[in-house]
Amino acid sequence: MAADQPFAIAIEHMGFRYPDNAAVSFADLNLKVEKGIRFGLFGPNGAGKTTLMNLMTGVLSVNEGSIKLLGKETGKQNKEVNTLFGFVPQDFSFYQELSPAENLEFFGAWAGLTQTEITNRTDELLHILGLEDVRNKPVEKFSGGMKRRVNLAIGVIHNPQVLFLDEPTVGVDVQTRQAIINYLLKLNESGTTLIYTSHQLNEAEDLCEQIAMIDEGKIITQGHIDDVLKAHNHDSLENLFINLTGKAYRN
Repeated sequence: MAADQPFAIAIEHMGFRYPDNAAVSFADLNLKVEKGIRFGLFGPNGAGKTTLMNLMTGVLSVNEGSIKLLGKETGKQNKEVNTLFGFVPQDFSFYQELSPAENLEFFGAWAGLTQTEITNRTDELLHILGLEDVRNKPVEKFSGGMKRRVNLAIGVIHNPQVLFLDEPTVGVDVQTRQAIINYLLKLNESGTTLIYTSHQLNEAEDLCEQIAMIDEGKIITQGHIDDVLKAHNHDSLENLFINLTGKAYRN
């Protein structure tokens, strides 16, 4: 990577804690994600994955240190930064009473697209994600898999350079999961950086190039997936995950 090319994400000496909850906190966290790769972030429940996602996307602000997205600091409600990334959350983030086309028009306008850009991008995404036939039907009547595809379309309506994905295939059938993964791989081939978290570790092995595992607010291993598995003498992410985070229940 060229020396003057920014990382997709650069976290330096980051500290964060919730004022009323010390259970999830970070201290002196450092992590860099190279531009253009498929990066996976994993950990047990309560490890801090969602909090870290919210910090990287600027939903939360750090207490110490910095987080930069493509060289620009996050957490300051900077509209310029917000247009650089997309976010596909685990919870559905659309208006259930609206159709896919109406949702995309709303979120496309919110992202600053022109009407022509919204129209063209909506047609393109509904075709790619198999939603053309239901483009004008209320999303509240859709199956879980169809709603996941609407959620994804909203996250990429503005062609983000970095795409954050929090459990993007949870609760979907095998066909939908594979279709979503294939689309994400094509996005990455076109240059989009993917930052992904999931409990589907078998799926993660197909999607991710590099990973970081966190527990109790600390990175416990990171690197290229093959190198990490080799270093810990494991043949799968699932076995490695159990070995590093234990077998006990997590709340």
